[in-house]
Amino acid sequence: MTTTVAVIGLGAMGLPMATRLAEKFEVRGFDIAAERVALAAEQGVTAAASGAEAVAGADAVLVAVRTPQQLTELLFGGSGLAAHLQPGAVVLLTSTVGTNGIAEIATRLAEHEVQLVDAPLSGGPVRAGEGDLLIVVGAEPSALEKARPVLEQLASTLSVVGDKPGDGQALKTVNQLLCGVHIAAAAEALALADALGLDRAKTLEALTAGAANSFMLGNRGPRALQAYDEGGAEVLSRLDIFVKDLGIVGDAARAHHLSTPVAAAAEQLFLLGEAQGLGALDDSAVIRVVAPELRSA
Repeated sequence: MTTTVAVIGLGAMGLPMATRLAEKFEVRGFDIAAERVALAAEQGVTAAASGAEAVAGADAVLVAVRTPQQLTELLFGGSGLAAHLQPGAVVLLTSTVGTNGIAEIATRLAEHEVQLVDAPLSGGPVRAGEGDLLIVVGAEPSALEKARPVLEQLASTLSVVGDKPGDGQALKTVNQLLCGVHIAAAAEALALADALGLDRAKTLEALTAGAANSFMLGNRGPRALQAYDEGGAEVLSRLDIFVKDLGIVGDAARAHHLSTPVAAAAEQLFLLGEAQGLGALDDSAVIRVVAPELRSA
């Protein structure tokens, strides 16, 4: 039975997940940024002085990192958390890092009698704090059974897509292809509406009411309209995350000799945005790559 959860990485997603889990479990949190640990402590999470302290004796360890390199370093590098994990524990990988190397990580964790649950998620910080995430899972049934209470506390939709680590990353890669393309398409559409002299807010309202609507248009559209305001839109998902994720999409497609020209075009928009200094802004700011300035008043 899962009673103690460690959360490693208290960033934009890790912190609200930790606070959500603290409603039901004993949660210990750690992040290399001391201010994030302090924020977590204010919201019911036990602050740990190190990753090793956080994971010691934990039944489940939720990892929220940005890249596969960070994941490998965290578990087996200088931090070496794998050596501090309790035998029988499960590691929940919630990040989108791609399929490369996941099987090897699962094998190395098994040497410590620890199972890997591949559980990338989608939904953003607000939904993370509300337990309203989409989580796609690839895991052995025994590992999933241990992790299920934690996953169900975080997810409104829990989709088990395979019985081995890597399956979750594979489906999330497909998901991110669509998300990245839809955000880029929404940016182009709203930029075109502006160029044609249309009222941007009324255009968005009309589009979201018809067949042209998509989740990303409805979700990112209002923030894209704020991208030109001083300070821009609230950052709910950084633009440079899609540089990473569409890079994963491209790598996967090339590995399987599959042409994905639409995804590649979207990736170029996000790369241009990063090169123009927009990487830390909300991903809806990609509209500023298409249209650096508004034409209509």
